[in-house]
Amino acid sequence: MSKRIVIDPVTRIEGHAKITIYLDDSGQVTDARFHITEFRGFEKFCEGRPLWEMPGITARICGICPVSHLLASAKAGDRILSVTIPPVAEKLRRLMNLAQIIQSHALSFFHLSAPDLLLGMDSNPATRNVFGLMAAEPELARGGIRLRQFGQEIIELLGGKKIHPSWAVPGGVRQALSEAGRTHILSRISEARTTVINALEHFKKLLANYEQEIQTFGNFPTLFMGLVSADGTWETYDGYIRFVDSGGNIIADKLDPTRFQDYIGEAVESWSYLKFPYYRPLGYPEEQNRCNLNNGIYRVGPLARLNICDRIGTPLADQALQEFRQRGKGTVNSSFFYHYARLIEILACIEHIELLLDNLDMSPSHLRANAGINQLEGVGVSEAPRGTLFHHYQVDENGLIQKANLIIATGQNNLAMNRTVAQIAKNFIHSSEITEGILNRIEAGIRAFDPCLSCSTHAVGQMPLHVQLVSLNGSLLNEVWRN
Repeated sequence: MSKRIVIDPVTRIEGHAKITIYLDDSGQVTDARFHITEFRGFEKFCEGRPLWEMPGITARICGICPVSHLLASAKAGDRILSVTIPPVAEKLRRLMNLAQIIQSHALSFFHLSAPDLLLGMDSNPATRNVFGLMAAEPELARGGIRLRQFGQEIIELLGGKKIHPSWAVPGGVRQALSEAGRTHILSRISEARTTVINALEHFKKLLANYEQEIQTFGNFPTLFMGLVSADGTWETYDGYIRFVDSGGNIIADKLDPTRFQDYIGEAVESWSYLKFPYYRPLGYPEEQNRCNLNNGIYRVGPLARLNICDRIGTPLADQALQEFRQRGKGTVNSSFFYHYARLIEILACIEHIELLLDNLDMSPSHLRANAGINQLEGVGVSEAPRGTLFHHYQVDENGLIQKANLIIATGQNNLAMNRTVAQIAKNFIHSSEITEGILNRIEAGIRAFDPCLSCSTHAVGQMPLHVQLVSLNGSLLNEVWRN
């Protein structure tokens, strides 16, 4: 009798989801689905709000990456005002975005994924968490905490608080960085740089233990998408959209991010609240054809950004990028290497922060361009830690939001995450007997993408799981609860 296995909730991610795995009569996996079970409705209840409030409102979408929404929203406001913000305001926005990437990547690697990587996929779930990591690798855990703190401190020094700073506004920013703040950031750079370099070396030594996971954790060809500068350099705040294929060939370049609807389509499925963006020229992959290479599945985020750029533009990160690219031909395809890419991006952000601070006007006279509503539509695009983020607003003559559409990085990875779950399940599940290690590998495959589904995590203690075996006619064959 055909069966399906349900993992609900998926743990150690930002939010709640469940996984359903379908088995045939012989117990072999035929398909898998990654369900997003929460409905939040942010786009709808933004309607009627003034444009000026949108950065502060949309930053509340997420407690992990509020800066990403703050900046994308402010940039959409810039477009509606039809202004070019003052150069120092752009530098300050870039500084906060780099800090946001550092703190979010540090959380993902050290807090959510390092317990798997350093303690083992099959280790005891009661200790496979940040506290278990502290006991086993105290210096690494402490370094990760300090690294995240470094990013959060920069956000606080600029915006007044670490989470949900209402600092970037349409037209610019509210306040500059103080000289004392600049001095403090510079004083922390050496420690932060040493921490991430040590973590990179530690991670690379672990790779020999995870050959099977490298081959099966989302290791398939897709497109990759993200922002690059005009000369192809790694970019986090502005620039052009580039798509490359799994061979490293550029298939679309210098695309206008504000015209995303020309090349990104959005689909929905009845079994998930998360949208399914796809590369429009190649079309939406039907379920039975999602293994076909000629379809619109693409990935975003740190793995994609390192695959699409020509260079990072700083010495240590470029050296790390050159070594990283030896892991693939054309591009690095295994989603297991999202972890590797995050560490390289932390290093890149630290180097870019130092460069920005060396060339920052510390006594700016002008931080904000003032204007009224000059356009009734605007798109703001920025690189969030998890990938390219789009905010698209339509307003009336008074600046009240008539429609808002947000394309989140996690949604853009949705098709790839579903395919990743199926690939892992097919490689590790060969009967209805599911071990703790197999369940954890399925979850770890999702954690590699660091999906941000809401503002909560399940990182401490034994992971709560609800596993069901259900026949295709809906009868419950077996279930296990673990609290």
